[in-house]
Amino acid sequence: MGGVFEPLEGGGAAVALDEMEISILRSLAVQLLELIGPGEPEPAEDADPLAVLFAAEGPTEPPSDPALARLFPDAYGGPGAGPGEDPEELRARSAEFRRFTENDLRTRKREDALAVVRSLDALAPGGDGAAVLELGGELPLRWLGALNDLRLTIAARLEIADDEQSGELYRLPDDDPRKPMVMAYLWLGGLQETLVETL
Repeated sequence: MGGVFEPLEGGGAAVALDEMEISILRSLAVQLLELIGPGEPEPAEDADPLAVLFAAEGPTEPPSDPALARLFPDAYGGPGAGPGEDPEELRARSAEFRRFTENDLRTRKREDALAVVRSLDALAPGGDGAAVLELGGELPLRWLGALNDLRLTIAARLEIADDEQSGELYRLPDDDPRKPMVMAYLWLGGLQETLVETL
């Protein structure tokens, strides 16, 4: 089971991780939490949900950090925009969409990363330094979301725009300073792929 997710009897997924893998995953998830930033305060329990929704004042501009821009892309425009579409109209629609959705999306991404950290913190490595992480309930989907966000973040840092570029990374020399990030990117991809297959 080393390094790949496998199905659990009765549902869920499991993966064996050694101390180094646990440390790397935890560190990456904590860095993702720092990148996403703190959450919005919770509304009062008796608050009207519609009033809370329409009072939402999320950001209207895309993030300037390329990694955050990859995690929170514009809803309209970009490469998929049609040739006859007005760029100003697309920007306005994207800003309005972002204002009402980005805070919730940030919350979900934060919860996914926190689920990874908490799962790893609950592990007790055995005498050989390895532990088996078992994910049940909603945890496999939380992990899937976090693994995807980690890969998107690393891809932005490595300036990977498509799969063709990621193939070039396999050929980096060992002394290239990007090599550790590339290895993490590829490893996370393997974890993500086997988790998807397991589910």
